[in-house]
Amino acid sequence: MKYKISFEIDKLNEICEFACEDIYKENEIYNPKRLLKSLDNVIREGISDKDLLKSIIQCALELTNALEPKWEFAATKLYMHSLYNKVSSNRGIENKDMGYNNLYDLINSLTDMNLYGKYILENYNKDEIDELEKYIVPSRDYLFTYSGINLLYKRYLIQNGDKKVLELPQEMFMGISMHLAMKEKDKLYWAKRFYDVLSTLKATMATPTMSNARKPYHQLSSCFIDTVSDSLQGIYKSLDNFAKVSKFGGGMGIYMGKVRALGSDIRNYKGASGGVIPWIKLFNDTAIAVDQLGMRTGSVSIWLDAWHRDLPEFLQLKTNNGDDRKKAHDVFPGIAYPDLFWKLAENDINATWYMMCPHEIKKAKGYELCDFYGEEWEKTYYECIEDPNIEKREIIVKDLVKLIIKSASETGTPFTFNRDISNKLNPNKHKGMIYSSNLCTEIMQNMSALEFIQEEIQDENGDTIIIEKNKSGDFVVCNLSSIVLGRIDVTDLKELEHIVETQIRAMDNVIDLNYYSVPYAKVTNASYRSIGLGTSGYHHMLVNNNIDFESDEHIAFVDTLYENINYFAIKASMNIAKEKGGYKHFKGSDFQTGEYFDLRNYNSDRWNDLRSLVSKNSIRNAYLLAVAPNGSTAAIAGTTEGIDPIMNRFYFEEKKGIITPKVAPDINEENFHLYKSAYEIHQHWSIKANATRQKHIDQSQSFNLYITTSYTMRQILNLYIDAFKQGIKSIYYVRSKSLVVESCESCSV
Repeated sequence: MKYKISFEIDKLNEICEFACEDIYKENEIYNPKRLLKSLDNVIREGISDKDLLKSIIQCALELTNALEPKWEFAATKLYMHSLYNKVSSNRGIENKDMGYNNLYDLINSLTDMNLYGKYILENYNKDEIDELEKYIVPSRDYLFTYSGINLLYKRYLIQNGDKKVLELPQEMFMGISMHLAMKEKDKLYWAKRFYDVLSTLKATMATPTMSNARKPYHQLSSCFIDTVSDSLQGIYKSLDNFAKVSKFGGGMGIYMGKVRALGSDIRNYKGASGGVIPWIKLFNDTAIAVDQLGMRTGSVSIWLDAWHRDLPEFLQLKTNNGDDRKKAHDVFPGIAYPDLFWKLAENDINATWYMMCPHEIKKAKGYELCDFYGEEWEKTYYECIEDPNIEKREIIVKDLVKLIIKSASETGTPFTFNRDISNKLNPNKHKGMIYSSNLCTEIMQNMSALEFIQEEIQDENGDTIIIEKNKSGDFVVCNLSSIVLGRIDVTDLKELEHIVETQIRAMDNVIDLNYYSVPYAKVTNASYRSIGLGTSGYHHMLVNNNIDFESDEHIAFVDTLYENINYFAIKASMNIAKEKGGYKHFKGSDFQTGEYFDLRNYNSDRWNDLRSLVSKNSIRNAYLLAVAPNGSTAAIAGTTEGIDPIMNRFYFEEKKGIITPKVAPDINEENFHLYKSAYEIHQHWSIKANATRQKHIDQSQSFNLYITTSYTMRQILNLYIDAFKQGIKSIYYVRSKSLVVESCESCSV
């Protein structure tokens, strides 16, 4: 059918009224006649239905601004109508208004096409699926912003090989929920509960979980960390692990602090080692080669200690000057700092800093310097300096600081990991060390390298079989989700506990329902059962509660909030442990001894009661809380990213000729002033807020610093020192207005 504008103005008016129906009831400024008027210059004679709908959507988007943000929801409503039509056509259904029905038939069809895993139908019969279908609430499709539903359509809904979408949003949420609940005794209860929390956008699962749950290859975990041993087998095994993890959408952190430095010996041949840079370039090339089904390149961060002899070259991996043969532009460098470094930077910046080779230290002293932290590390560091058998590379602290800040200003990296702070607060330090963080700096768990034992040649029925034997190390895995603070009343403790309890259960189930591309990940996940409950919509939440970011009220508010989240998380994990058993290494942990609660001064009646119950019943998960960046999933939930302030109240994003408005959530004239840009907020307030939250988070937070061109090198250094002094475990990017940095898709929660 072709529209003839002169004769079909009533039809256009009907479409505009449909789009504006809900928002016009809230505010008469969203009059459908304004949308109709905006079509004057875009509608042409003979326009098709499809192009007409696109034009009306684009006009609604162009009407959107910081003071009239809800025009975006008019676009959403029309987009959803278009999505229903596309999906019904892709499924071969003639009825364009199909809505949500025949879920059982859909799952059968997608299973036959190898787009759904067979395990769904193996765990749910038709009656159960029919009951879950009746529980679906189609109207929740209209909770999305235009940006959110557009992103969901392009990246998360199931597509066939021709990239035709075959799934609707609520079917996606129910499919994810069915997967996460399928091994529960009361699986229908938990499937409905997971569905309610996810479909109302009060919580989000990590991108790999949302993308891969219900599918045949269901890698549900976001974050992995590997420790590279100082051997050829160890380095190439880590490369192999990274390739396998990246293939299925996982991001990875690689700790290379044990690998010998440039000029060190190999089998007593002096000067034979090429150092860490050539190996880092292999990880860089692997990230490009294993491109996650063509959607994006692999993502990897490489971590090195501040005392490693190759550090100056490491700091130039991504900078614009220097020898390009020594560059690795697609990796994200991070540095593990001891307390001593920041103390010298603050109080004795002209002191000498010594960088050494870990292999030479081990050869001369019989130990590895990276295996110590705190005062013990400092004592051992000075012992190494005094040993003439260990070659030292000397640099003035001030000059090293300049290299670090130069790289941060140009590239946003290196990321920061404060190793002493992190290890002192590690609740499982009785079982190991934390050497570094992950790709997005929020995961901090025990780490250790695998050990190569031997290769065996066996004969099986005339075939020669070569078996490689390795002793598994702690290969870190984390399973993430986030509470969408901007979508809930965080002062309603009953609702907050319900959501926390739901998400702890969902993430714990991820561990048992996961597809593990690397066997070492499965072993570590089974031992520690680590999860990472985080938050998104932080700035959105502050604005909802009429709280200025730069205020003591903010600090007090989030101190209470994150303490409550931590309390409910530990309680939920403890209750699951009573039902299913605790994690393997609970005995001797800070949770069991009570040191976890002492370090945080948790001594109220409710905490004392919980402390006793935990000691008696164990907890299910060795690590519980971690705040990821939440880029993609925050967009889906229509909220602000992670714990960051907004970048801008309003701007237009243009991609492939499509202009999309980006508006601060729920902005209006009354709260406009509360949505300060991250660049307008004094960074010491951000650091103070981060330190306040950190008290209640057993892992860490993807925390960014925001600087402008007016910042001096000394001012940037002061931010690092302030963060260290306030007990912050990690810093993600140093973001500058003149610098575009890449977001982490793998860890988007």
